Amino acid sequence: MADKDLIGLSNTQVKVQLTTRHSDISLPENTGPILVNTNLRRYALSTLVNALLETEKPIPFEFLVNGKYLRTSIDEYLTAHGISAETVLTVEYLRAIIPPVHLASFKHDDWISSVDILSSTSIAGQWDTTGIPKSLVQERILSGSYDGLLRVWNMSSEVVATSSAAGHGGHTAPVKAAKFASPTQAISSGLDRTIRVWKYTEDADGFSASLSPQIELYGHKASVDCLATHHPSSRILSASADHSVGIWSTRKSDAPAALAALIQPNNSRSAKRRKLSTSTSTPQRGPLALLKSHIAPVSSTIFSPNDATVAYSASWDHTLRTWDLPTASLVDTRTTSHALLSLTALPELNLIAVGTSARHITLIDPRASATTIAAMTLRGHTNAIVALARDPDNAYGLLSGSHDGTCRIWDVRSSRSDKDGVVGESIYTITRESVKGELRRVAGEGVKVFGVCWNREVGIVSAGEDKRLQVNRGKGIVGSEDSG
Repeated sequence: MADKDLIGLSNTQVKVQLTTRHSDISLPENTGPILVNTNLRRYALSTLVNALLETEKPIPFEFLVNGKYLRTSIDEYLTAHGISAETVLTVEYLRAIIPPVHLASFKHDDWISSVDILSSTSIAGQWDTTGIPKSLVQERILSGSYDGLLRVWNMSSEVVATSSAAGHGGHTAPVKAAKFASPTQAISSGLDRTIRVWKYTEDADGFSASLSPQIELYGHKASVDCLATHHPSSRILSASADHSVGIWSTRKSDAPAALAALIQPNNSRSAKRRKLSTSTSTPQRGPLALLKSHIAPVSSTIFSPNDATVAYSASWDHTLRTWDLPTASLVDTRTTSHALLSLTALPELNLIAVGTSARHITLIDPRASATTIAAMTLRGHTNAIVALARDPDNAYGLLSGSHDGTCRIWDVRSSRSDKDGVVGESIYTITRESVKGELRRVAGEGVKVFGVCWNREVGIVSAGEDKRLQVNRGKGIVGSEDSG
């Protein structure tokens, strides 16, 4: 009788075919459509699935119908979408998402432009060439700040390493980008137009470390605002306000000499400061190539996750461009309607996510076979979207950081269709703890988010104008990809 109570007995029923992408919670293959009452909502459906799975401890589930989370009764959904109750409704279930809770905030002395994470599962953590077992890679957070310094933090909010100051191999202006290239190497760039490669060494006690200058890279003629690294090929990509994308090597022997005119510029005050602070003991090199096709500042660049000989770049000129790196040639250009400020890839979906000045994220299929520019638009932010990161556990998950002072978490399966095409909505919003309890800041005043990173062990790290690294974590925020 219990099963009948779950399924419901009423005059309005519909056949539901329950499916999941996760092998550990899948129903037997021969489970056919089930007749259920159309007044059932998420909780009742979750109870039904638990009963069918015969779980010892109830698992909270979410449900997707035609790519959108079910937030009403089945009857309301059918009515809203003009679907007949005679239809067999395919309903996908997955573990319920858990809100990301605030774990810690690390205070800085100045704005924080960029963050990255090193762990056993981060890309840099897996690109080790020194023989360090992945299980021994310590969890570390790297931050780049407007005070011109890099800092490496442990998970107890302690600084274990700080980069050299100007005059000793460090940046002479605010840092705009910072990344781990491996457990023993970091890279950074900034308003001083340079890219710097650092050797990262941890002491045996695990409580202290050092960042030592390895190479200074010169070639850009304006701020270098974004970096990407591919350690196996020793390559770096840079995005600059001088409208170019740079290709560089982290190996001194591979890289050409730097132009003296760029190392020791003309007699401006800032140029003199750069000249005085240039470290002659650090090798100075130039680019392997500068890719010049954009007609406005380049905001972001990445290596293709599927092919490190391919790169993508996003620019204020409204375009997403695809590059072939071995030949340093432009392969494809996709033109949008707005300035593009950030970039990341969703490789399993063959999509590139770009954050825009128009407060939305556009998902673009960069393949030549794609017939439209925008596959989907994600809406919800109220200011420019300047940072993006993909979910480390789920092909459908995405994290964004905005000048509106928030980060948002998206599941691209949570979507709807309207006059503008397919539109997605965020599933969680992370606000800044530094202003918790205060009235909402207009346009993110004082709390603009500049950088984000998402890691399986550490969680979500965001940083910005409030001078704080903020760490949030929620287990299975979007639902892990366990399918075998």
